[in-house]
Amino acid sequence: MSQFKFQNRKDVQVKTNDQKPQIVVVDDDSDVQDLVTAYFKTKGYSVECYSDSSEALKASRSLNCQWDVLLTNYHFSNMSAVDFTLELHKNCPQIPIILMTPQDSSDAVIEMIGKGAYDFIEKPIRFPQLLISVERALKLKSLNGNLNELRDSAKSGPSSNRKIIGKSPRFLEALELAQKVASSNANIFITGESGTGKEIFAKYIHSESKRSKGPFVAINCSAIPEALLESELFGHAKGSFTGAQDKRIGLFEEAQDGTLFLDEIGDLSSSLQAKLLRVLQDKKIKRVGENNYRTMNCRIISATHKDLALEVNENRFREDLYFRLNVIPIAIPPLRERQEDLVPLAESFLKKFALENASVAKTFSKDTLKFILENPWRGNVRELENAVERAVVLSTQSEISFDDFVPLTKGLYANGNQPDLSHLSNTFSIHYAENLPTLDDVINKYIEFAVMQKGGARDKTAKEIGIDRKTLYKRLRPESNLFI
Repeated sequence: MSQFKFQNRKDVQVKTNDQKPQIVVVDDDSDVQDLVTAYFKTKGYSVECYSDSSEALKASRSLNCQWDVLLTNYHFSNMSAVDFTLELHKNCPQIPIILMTPQDSSDAVIEMIGKGAYDFIEKPIRFPQLLISVERALKLKSLNGNLNELRDSAKSGPSSNRKIIGKSPRFLEALELAQKVASSNANIFITGESGTGKEIFAKYIHSESKRSKGPFVAINCSAIPEALLESELFGHAKGSFTGAQDKRIGLFEEAQDGTLFLDEIGDLSSSLQAKLLRVLQDKKIKRVGENNYRTMNCRIISATHKDLALEVNENRFREDLYFRLNVIPIAIPPLRERQEDLVPLAESFLKKFALENASVAKTFSKDTLKFILENPWRGNVRELENAVERAVVLSTQSEISFDDFVPLTKGLYANGNQPDLSHLSNTFSIHYAENLPTLDDVINKYIEFAVMQKGGARDKTAKEIGIDRKTLYKRLRPESNLFI
């Protein structure tokens, strides 16, 4: 297994190479204690055992939380497992807790995961499986402990209050790669479905780079008409075209000594692809309407939800530009492949939106947690975030119920959890009071209706109703909750 290398920092306790990772076992079964101790000592771990939850909590306070991973049964005679977890996290907020549970205890496991447990292993224990879980927990703890920036808000932009949260294997691999390449000057190419957090990754790479004191500038290449995009990127001289009443610097110049993030790079026109390739080759830009060149000194991070290799094969994207951009590829997995991250992400969004809306909502019900774990989340992290925000706004209780949580969009439910949507028909209608709606209003409403009928699949909807993807995005209102 690859090891992380970090520079020591004064505000972080870093274990030296001769210090063994410390596992704590809290279980009143002496046989379990003996088996776990014997197994992990042969793997080079230090193991400490407690038979009572109170003793373990007392030790966590006195030892100033030097533990690395905690393995525990969830049955205690003197306190509930939930209370034990919450109390332990007061003393050791970063320690991963792995539950050792009897079979057929799914309800208890869901509740514990919702309260902060990291993972679970069913008894009788399969030790190779337990070892994998412990090693993953240690990797996550190492990232959290040494990269304080990792769980801080991104530094700029409208999504600055989002955090990078994840512990699933493929997500950690992507995060480790981002950390390794952040200090380089190489162009980075981030791929992933819409809503997976590509811009958040780009901001994290910028914050960990040598250019972190410079600006982070982002642009969505699919959201700006082609006629204006060249001016946005490169700037223009006064009078260079109709409406250019003043000169303007482009985003390449704004990002000087920093990072320029080109999102949805796969939607660039062929002419702009050629101009971008020239910029990457020569490190120089020319404003529209000018003849002189300006030196460009910014790092390029690009991203797309498309398969650019396929776009290249079908002659829709330049091969030479593809290889210029794709120096360091980072693939972010979709949320449906990050099962372990669902509840931590939902809990994080719950805390964020409860604070922003002065809401009393604090926890999710068991039915809600089950839905979160079983839903496919086609809109990925962005969809989950929107669903939690909506639930916080709608809820009047401290616990988010299933009825508060589910979005009223057809086709977004899994495994029989879809609520009764019989009141929604396949008939498109417009309701108005006195004045007739404008044609724009009717078109916008129809597009929203079409997206709902297609379960939120925006690209598929655009193709089926005969408009391009850019037009569909422009027509969706942010308040419709379909702009995700």
